[in-house]
Amino acid sequence: MRHAIRALSVVILVTFAGVTTTRAEQLGTASGLPVPRFVSLKTDKVAVRAGPNKTHEIKWLYQRVGLPVEITAEFENWRRIRDSDGTEGWVYHSLLSGRRTGVVAAKSKEDLVPVHQTGDAKSSVVAQLQPGVMGSVKRCDAVWCRLQGQGFDGWVQQTRLWGVYPNERVE
Repeated sequence: MRHAIRALSVVILVTFAGVTTTRAEQLGTASGLPVPRFVSLKTDKVAVRAGPNKTHEIKWLYQRVGLPVEITAEFENWRRIRDSDGTEGWVYHSLLSGRRTGVVAAKSKEDLVPVHQTGDAKSSVVAQLQPGVMGSVKRCDAVWCRLQGQGFDGWVQQTRLWGVYPNERVE
């Protein structure tokens, strides 16, 4: 029995030793949630500061509720965020929502991204979205994401969205 348990332990260790993730992920010191992670802006006015407290200058003001941002660090009640342009700054945690949203990312400004009826490239196209169009991420299966927004509801290739990680599953 003891040899069976030891053998099973070795199999488990070898199995998990080969497991890798697509991104470096740690748990945040303040929230205990994964960092980095995607969230969205909770309000239509979010001040982004140079550092993690109110004494730091405001670098800019976001005015787009629901905009997806990536939390890249935590310090007490402050979160360092990055937007789709790569701009970073600090915001107070209560200005962020766990609601998942995505922004259409296209190869060029003229490129339209197809929204399919199902998560299959052969399914009918129900809409064509311009870069920068935002929607709610309802589900992702690691290849396709169901994106819902004003005037559209369908499936977009996951690689065409900013606000979800490659191969990420969202339920």
